[in-house]
Amino acid sequence: MIITRSPLRVSLGGGGTDLPSYYSEHGGFLIAGAIDKYVYINIHQRFADGFLLKYSQLEEVPSIDAIRHPIIRESLREVGVTARNLEITSIADIPAGTGLGSSGSFTTALLKGLHAFKKNLLSTRQLAEQACHIEIDILREPIGKQDQYIAAYGGINCFEFLKDGSVIATPLGISEETLFNLEDNLLLFFTGYSRSASSILKEQNDKSKLADADITENLHFMKNLAFSSKRALESGDVAEFGRLMDVHWEHKKRRSAEMSNGQIDEWYSAARKNGALGGKLVGAGGGGFLMFYAEDKPRLRHTMREMGLKEVRFRFDFEGTRVIS
Repeated sequence: MIITRSPLRVSLGGGGTDLPSYYSEHGGFLIAGAIDKYVYINIHQRFADGFLLKYSQLEEVPSIDAIRHPIIRESLREVGVTARNLEITSIADIPAGTGLGSSGSFTTALLKGLHAFKKNLLSTRQLAEQACHIEIDILREPIGKQDQYIAAYGGINCFEFLKDGSVIATPLGISEETLFNLEDNLLLFFTGYSRSASSILKEQNDKSKLADADITENLHFMKNLAFSSKRALESGDVAEFGRLMDVHWEHKKRRSAEMSNGQIDEWYSAARKNGALGGKLVGAGGGGFLMFYAEDKPRLRHTMREMGLKEVRFRFDFEGTRVIS
């Protein structure tokens, strides 16, 4: 039996600039952090022929071609698995569709497990690239590359997306004190909304392909804001980082009418009045998790709890995707 796990992530600046439609023309840059909430994959051979797949649904099929789950089907093909009697089970700490990069974590965990099953050795970069290849090139999902890369690498990293499609990963150069401040003062609250990122990202992707001036200018601003966030964090100015999150959210909302709604705006406004320096929806938008940098944690927690939002506490993960058994 092989068990792998892959961390979920939070975006800390520059989200959206990892879409191919943008970085292939202008280059992208963002900061992301892996967190200690995981997607787990369990793989083992069974005596019966055929594939038994357990995720949010249950499949029992005779061949790879008959598998409905696109990522599982294409991952088996890509790795070249010849066994026809596998049971594959996935379990996640956080539901899919909540903005924490679960699809990229699922793909990297699955690939890590399949390569371990075949006794293949591959680097962290190769794992991230193969996951991107499956989701973006083969399945044509209108998504970026940050989820697969931060899941594979772990830690808090700066990712530079070059025009030729290559990615440069560099650890964010922060002190231990700054790391502890981030872990203590970044708070996640679940909105209760789950959604697919594809529709919002597809709108942005389509506009980028058409060289929409507003979207392009918005993403230029986001990229520059990510560099500002990097400077603030590496200098230890976490309060400035919190304020930049507020600027980030105000500009992020302009990319799509689906990015926010009246209820999310009400929660955000209440948080800003009750202890949050800044915040944003994590991921593509439209639901999932609100993340705030807190100046007054007790007041912010009390306010969000009174408004019906559930907090999920986290620390950063520095191991990335790995085999745990």
